[in-house]
Amino acid sequence: MPDIRYKKFINRLILIRKNTLSLWQTICKKTCMNKILNILTIFSFVFTFAQLGNIKSGERLHYRIHYGPLNAGTATLTTLKTNYQGVPHFYVKGEGRSTGAVRAFFPVDDRYESFININTGLPSFYVRNVKEGGYSQHLQTAFNHSNQTLILTDKKNPANGSKTLKSVRGIQDMLSAFYHLRGRSDLTVGKTIRMNVWIDDEMFPFQLKVNGTENVKTKFGTINCLKITPMVMSGRVFKAKESVTMWVSNDENKVPIAIKAELAVGSLRADLERYSNVMYDLNFKK
Repeated sequence: MPDIRYKKFINRLILIRKNTLSLWQTICKKTCMNKILNILTIFSFVFTFAQLGNIKSGERLHYRIHYGPLNAGTATLTTLKTNYQGVPHFYVKGEGRSTGAVRAFFPVDDRYESFININTGLPSFYVRNVKEGGYSQHLQTAFNHSNQTLILTDKKNPANGSKTLKSVRGIQDMLSAFYHLRGRSDLTVGKTIRMNVWIDDEMFPFQLKVNGTENVKTKFGTINCLKITPMVMSGRVFKAKESVTMWVSNDENKVPIAIKAELAVGSLRADLERYSNVMYDLNFKK
């Protein structure tokens, strides 16, 4: 019989789902991957182009997700250089799934896709296709940055058709926001960054601050990181405005090394477990 801890864990996941706006949807709306990828969600409008010169085609980042002491799932980010509508893009894919006994109670299979313009760092096309317990959603968004509109299509419910919505200059989706931040040359201590992020079917303002540097212990060794605090919504999923912390490598890669979120019930942490094809060597020290 499954351990009673897993039953409590699932009950807490259900409670979080009822109270959240839309985790991976901690970087974003209703699962482990949701909430690691929904952490990127709270903002005001300042726009900066970020070219993706530090991202290598074939880069792969794999994370292990824990809810408290429990092994809850995995999340993977991959990139591939391609052309979209004849223009150089990165095709970025994010996949999240629950694992082990947790999966028996609460199966999660999330897939996010984004085509990101290499020259501007802006998304052209975004897909959210998720299955979480009894919940599922499949949305596609096509961005038109020249006239600041987007076309949202509900693939799960074709009868709903597509609708054109007003956007804003420099809007990002949940995946492209990660790579936009990694590509910024001004991601330095003391910097506050603001942007607008498209999540599912609506836009949210997002703000983060680079608070300092910290040496983070990992399975690969210790690495110096920038310590970043996203400003997140309190009273629903997260405990307080600054209850989420991200650590990214303090180098040209700006690879997310770990993400921790203090939730309304319990805490969530994602740690880099495997990586390959990063542009520059990661300086882990034994």
